[in-house]
Amino acid sequence: MSLEHAREVLESEAKAIRSLIPRLNGSFERAVLQILECRGQVVVTGMGKAGIIGQKVSATFASTGTPSIFLHPAEAYHGDLGRVRKDDVVLALSNSGETEELLRLMPLLKRIATPVIAVTSRAASSLGELSDIVLEMGRIEEACPLGLAPSASTTALLALGDALALTVLQSRGFSKEQFAFYHPAGDLGRKLQKVRDVMRSGDRHPIVPEETSVAEAIVLITQARAGAISIVGPGGRLSGIFTDGDLRRLVSRTPNRLSDPIREVMTRNPKTIAPERLATEALSVLRERKIDEIPVVNDRGEPIGMLDIQDLLDVDLA
Repeated sequence: MSLEHAREVLESEAKAIRSLIPRLNGSFERAVLQILECRGQVVVTGMGKAGIIGQKVSATFASTGTPSIFLHPAEAYHGDLGRVRKDDVVLALSNSGETEELLRLMPLLKRIATPVIAVTSRAASSLGELSDIVLEMGRIEEACPLGLAPSASTTALLALGDALALTVLQSRGFSKEQFAFYHPAGDLGRKLQKVRDVMRSGDRHPIVPEETSVAEAIVLITQARAGAISIVGPGGRLSGIFTDGDLRRLVSRTPNRLSDPIREVMTRNPKTIAPERLATEALSVLRERKIDEIPVVNDRGEPIGMLDIQDLLDVDLA
């Protein structure tokens, strides 16, 4: 019996979302355009369960390139109305369209001259009639067996809010890289890091000319606590790499070569990577070639950094 009812709840909520699809029309397109042209922020407001949904919708806008805050309608009467500016857009959520706190807020928003987009079940509701644009959801039967607890209606509010935010995202041409900027601590943010974000550079990336002795190169590697050193030719372009592994193999075979020029023992024409490549791509290259370091070069072939597999593992790209 419990599983049967749970399936009915899910079906009711899925039905509520499906019912929104044929209702998308020119009003939705105008709402998207209004937000895209907004020079301020999207101020999302709602009371009760709709307010909780509004907080999530506001967070989705903010994390996808559209500045947004949530305004509690009751708190608006106690000073928070000062958060709203003429250049903003208000997104008001109310299934019934008769939420008292929202209706009391509407004349104040009109005084500020802030446009209002309402998401409600009826365009003819009080909220709908006071708004500039109305996204009408239609009558939605709640999944609650009593027909009272907001359930299917809040699911529909959330889905329509997501549709609005993500359509704005697409219209802006919002990229994965921009998404990662707003989610630097998240899993996706880490996976979208660029090579330049994690490579070793400056004092941590020793670079020497081909004439440098092996012994001098070893000193620089040690001082930088690096696993490899980049070697450049007369034009400053990368000509080779010398790693800890190369040193161990060299010493085990011919330990008396420490005074030789590094060009005689370096690995010539090593695999390189550009700074704008994804760090995850670099990790795949390192694993595929069974190497621990890869030089990072600019478009002129000059070394600007070194990527060490340990650095990639430290930021949990595995």
